[in-house]
Amino acid sequence: MSFTLAIVGRPNVGKSTLFNRLVGKKLALVDNQPGVTRDLREGDARLGHLRFTVIDTAGLEEATDESLQGRMRKLTERAVDMADVCLFVIDARTGVTPADHVFADILRKRSAHVILAANKAEGRAGEAGLFEAYELGLGEPLRLSAEHGEGMGELAEVLGPIAKEFAERDRAAAARLEAEGLTPETDTDVDEEPEEDESWRPSDARPLQVAVVGRPNAGKSTLINRILGEERLLTGPEAGITRDSISLRLDWDGVPVRLFDTAGMRKRAKVQDKLEKLSVSDGLRAVKFAEVVVVLLDAAIPFEQQDLRIADLAEREGRAVVVAVNKWDLEDDKQGKLRDLKEAFERLLPQLKGAPLVTVSARTGRGLDRLQAAILRAHEVWNSRISTAKLNRWLTGMLEQHPPPAPGGKRIKLRYMTQAKTRPPAFVVMCSHPEALPDSYSRYLVNGLRGDFEMPGTPIRLYMRSQADRNPYKGRKKSTPSRLRKHLGKGERG
Repeated sequence: MSFTLAIVGRPNVGKSTLFNRLVGKKLALVDNQPGVTRDLREGDARLGHLRFTVIDTAGLEEATDESLQGRMRKLTERAVDMADVCLFVIDARTGVTPADHVFADILRKRSAHVILAANKAEGRAGEAGLFEAYELGLGEPLRLSAEHGEGMGELAEVLGPIAKEFAERDRAAAARLEAEGLTPETDTDVDEEPEEDESWRPSDARPLQVAVVGRPNAGKSTLINRILGEERLLTGPEAGITRDSISLRLDWDGVPVRLFDTAGMRKRAKVQDKLEKLSVSDGLRAVKFAEVVVVLLDAAIPFEQQDLRIADLAEREGRAVVVAVNKWDLEDDKQGKLRDLKEAFERLLPQLKGAPLVTVSARTGRGLDRLQAAILRAHEVWNSRISTAKLNRWLTGMLEQHPPPAPGGKRIKLRYMTQAKTRPPAFVVMCSHPEALPDSYSRYLVNGLRGDFEMPGTPIRLYMRSQADRNPYKGRKKSTPSRLRKHLGKGERG
């Protein structure tokens, strides 16, 4: 049985450290300064025999207005309402504060299951705070040390009966459905056969991985909230709100998708703060795990130097790229602006020639259907495979149209071609003297592949190989047979 556990508490009490401990990975950013976590981060937790979903939340603040702290508190309260169990964490070394009393009253009213935990309780320094925790009226506090893994067994013992309760509820619900003839297998077509070679298509087991990247304040979190249809991520006019790379599962019009919201990426020279460096590296890691990268631009200032670097990074990582221009609702001359954008795109990013350029408005939701279609098309092209026969017929035509040069009088023969892999498409051409083939001819072949096989925008890898590379005797010195050596030796002595 799986239930949802939300970790809540004041800033800097160790919630993210405990989250990382429960999921067994360093997913959440951790730093000594308070207020590092701002968005809700979900993960699959394992604790003994228990399996459940854990939510890391922003630190509870006493602010209730529309400030950044107030919006963070509203998001945390929303997580409390979503979760089945709340783990209220206090700092045992600091002791119980007036804010802890306020939040204890809130949790008592909003959550049916509240577990009190005193973190940083290792050694004698946390004993006083552990005893103070009784005055919150939430029962006996658990003594934890998220940093050192102490108290995890006690936490599992407390969660065990709660997990059993939710399992019994699930069994009762399944029994009711079965009695009404509404089992999960009711709508399954047993005669349906899966399509051949379609394993790359998104499924519940392997959703389409999409990362949204861009400069700060381009509207990445707002766009993802609009796609989700709910205020799941923290947004606002302040630049750099998002710090963690947050992943979210959703069914986007029938397509299973995992969306990654990333921190805004500034120029490296401007990134001095340690926390911002961690945020940017977290976003770069999301790009490496993604299949499609959406580079989000601000319509008012598109294609700045940093935008070009981000798009080039996605291409070098071999990811399918979709360029989306946000805040399109604020533009007056849309036709003229779109014409200028397309011209600048082709001029500044020739390595992504043909990649889809989509205009959207995260605030109003306009253009999201075009964005989804572009993402799915880019993903399909990224997984495309071309038969060897088609490739060699195409290669013959390209050679007839423009034969390879003969540098230094060496004639370069391109014998045959095959596709080595997909994701991104990679091709191998067997030829003579591959080291002498100029880069311009390789670009000629890559551009031909893009145009003739409808692979616009996706990164294409082209490798030139010589058949001699497979010769095990290549590079060895020719040795004289032993009999001949003896004969030559006799001759020399005579």
